[in-house]
This record gives sequence, C-alpha cells and structure tokens, in this order.
Amino acid sequence: MHPTLRFACAAAMAAAIALPVTPALAAGGGGSSDPAPRAAAKPANPDFAAAKAAIDRKDWPSAIASLNKVTQTEPRNPEAWNLLGYATRKGGNPRASLAHYQRAMEIDPKHLGAHEYMGEAYLMLDDVANAEVLLKRLDSFCTFGCQEHRMLKAAIDAYKKGQKPTG
Repeated sequence: MHPTLRFACAAAMAAAIALPVTPALAAGGGGSSDPAPRAAAKPANPDFAAAKAAIDRKDWPSAIASLNKVTQTEPRNPEAWNLLGYATRKGGNPRASLAHYQRAMEIDPKHLGAHEYMGEAYLMLDDVANAEVLLKRLDSFCTFGCQEHRMLKAAIDAYKKGQKPTG
C-alpha cells in the first residue's frame, strides 16, 4: 500500500474511533431514548402517482387533472409542473404547456426535462429559434452530454428536415 494511502486510512480510522458514542447508539439504536428521532418519510402523493399512471396510459386528461391537484398542494414541485406541461403538450395544447414548463424552470432553473420538453413544444409551434435557445442552455448544463440534450437536438434536426413533432 502506498504510504500516503496508508496514512489516510489510518487517519480515517483514528477519527472514527475518536467520535463520541451517544447512549442511544451504544444501546443499539434510535428507540425512545434517541434524543433526536428522525422524522418519518413523507408519504408519496397519491395524485402524483395517479398522474404518472395516467401518463403511462397516455390518458392526458386524467394526467392533467391529477397534476393540477399536485401543483395546488405542492406549488414548488418542479417535476409536477414539468409533467403538467408534458401532459398538456401531449394532449394537443403546446402553447398552454409553455407556462407549465416555465414554472418548472422558475423553481429549478436547470431542470433538464423542462428545457427539453419546452423546446419540443416550441417546435410544434414552428418556433425553432426558441427551441435552439433551450438546446444551448442544455448544452451548458450537460458538460459531458445528457439524454435531454440529445433528444432535443434530434428533434430540432428532424424538424429542419421537415418532420414536425406531433406531441
């Protein structure tokens, strides 16, 4: 073993041994004597689960209805806004989807999916310039490339060859 690595391992082991052990940990866990009990995991939102199931079935009206409920109860959930945009666009209303994608990006400015999907909505609206702006943003976020960048680039290339996206 290299001397530097041996020293680093020894230092880590010494630090671990020197850590204080709380009575709750020494007793074997976080029972009622645990001074800082952990909060229970937040249960999954049933409306979000219903929306994802509706999207899987391509039932856009049901997905939109469920996602509207999610965005009312969780207005800072960027993925709910992104999926609401997706379902709205796939349901045939790309113009209305833009506001939902924009909201997702206001909450999470680097939301990759919202950038890709908004670019596809722009292509449906024959606005290749704005789709290319979103592609450039994705390029800056995805240092080593990402699926969202590849998908939007392919959609733009197809659009330029006369294949307008349908949904």
